[in-house]
Amino acid sequence: MRKRRSIWRERIAKGWVYALGSIGIFILGAIIYYVTTTGLHLVSWDMITGDSRSLNTDVSVLVEPGYYEPSSLDEDWYYSYAWGIAIKDDVDREGNPVVRVVYIHPDSPLLAANDNNNRDEEGNPMIVAVRTGTVIQKVFFEGGKLSLMRSGAESMHDSFENAVQIREMTVQIRGGGIRGSLITTLWMIALTLMMAIPIGVSTAVYLNEFAKKNKITNTIRTMVDLLTGVPSIIYGMLGAAVFIPLLNNTVNTSGGSVLSGALTLTVILLPVIIKNTEEALKVISDDLRKGSLALGANQTQTLFKVVLPNAIPGVLTGVLLGIGRIIGESAALIFAVGAAIKDQIILTERSTTLAVHIWTVMGGEKPNFELAAAISIIILIVVFIINFIVKLIARNLNKVWI
Repeated sequence: MRKRRSIWRERIAKGWVYALGSIGIFILGAIIYYVTTTGLHLVSWDMITGDSRSLNTDVSVLVEPGYYEPSSLDEDWYYSYAWGIAIKDDVDREGNPVVRVVYIHPDSPLLAANDNNNRDEEGNPMIVAVRTGTVIQKVFFEGGKLSLMRSGAESMHDSFENAVQIREMTVQIRGGGIRGSLITTLWMIALTLMMAIPIGVSTAVYLNEFAKKNKITNTIRTMVDLLTGVPSIIYGMLGAAVFIPLLNNTVNTSGGSVLSGALTLTVILLPVIIKNTEEALKVISDDLRKGSLALGANQTQTLFKVVLPNAIPGVLTGVLLGIGRIIGESAALIFAVGAAIKDQIILTERSTTLAVHIWTVMGGEKPNFELAAAISIIILIVVFIINFIVKLIARNLNKVWI
């Protein structure tokens, strides 16, 4: 009778485990399905490398036409062999008819057009790339010929083919790109890990290998555990109250910056790296340490030749958790950096990571679910690539050290 009860208890326990696991898998699958179906159509190379904001300006191409053979064309495209540009009749988001660029030859001079309305510090016109998705409103050619958007793509194409020079072209370069946010995220990862890994691993090594077990070390471990559970918005207030004024006085930043965000994320990551590294060191058998010391190695040699190489998987686990925390963090960075979406990244100025970019586009009265879902897909891809690289590095290190 007791045996039957234990069997039924075991079955019920397994059933609960399978049920809860299935619910988790279902929820994860539903999230991935929603994100994919909502934002996958926006994911493109132009989105990844494009500017975040739309640009309305006048550009000019003061070079002679050439001959640019396209790779492939659709039937409804009008391609100018002289300028390497394909256009077609399209509609904008409001349903208004427009002439849109659908293909640019890699060698087209329109990829290095002169911006007539914006100049650099030396007074020279800024260089603007007319990319896929750009709307052409009007074109003024050499000789006085004018082609308007309302005339249609076919008429504008004929004007392109017969043009000797493009004096002025009014364009609307489509925004929605995430280049700046992606670069900021990569900078955050690099700067934060450069500071957090040496400090975190060194602290864990000291606590586990050198520090005596007493009330002070026990208190330090308790504080590390407590810091792991502190809400990230509290760290953001720390960044705004400490790191921003510190950098303002030392490197002359004005307000939040990428550097203040990296310092804030370093503080957030330290408890995670310290805890994971210390747990990885505790797993290493004391027999390995004693064997190394018995063979004549000192404690430092034992640490670097025996202990740390065997603890690499645990250390890298903490690094991977830290990378995930960096990419997904938003609340702390809103305080420590800001939410200014920029295309040109300067470490001493404000910018946004991909997570904060999602928060920005989802704000307001009309949240952009499609762009937020597309950015989420990019985040998943970045996390997958970084995890793959870290595991590849770990495997190579294991081959060298073990």
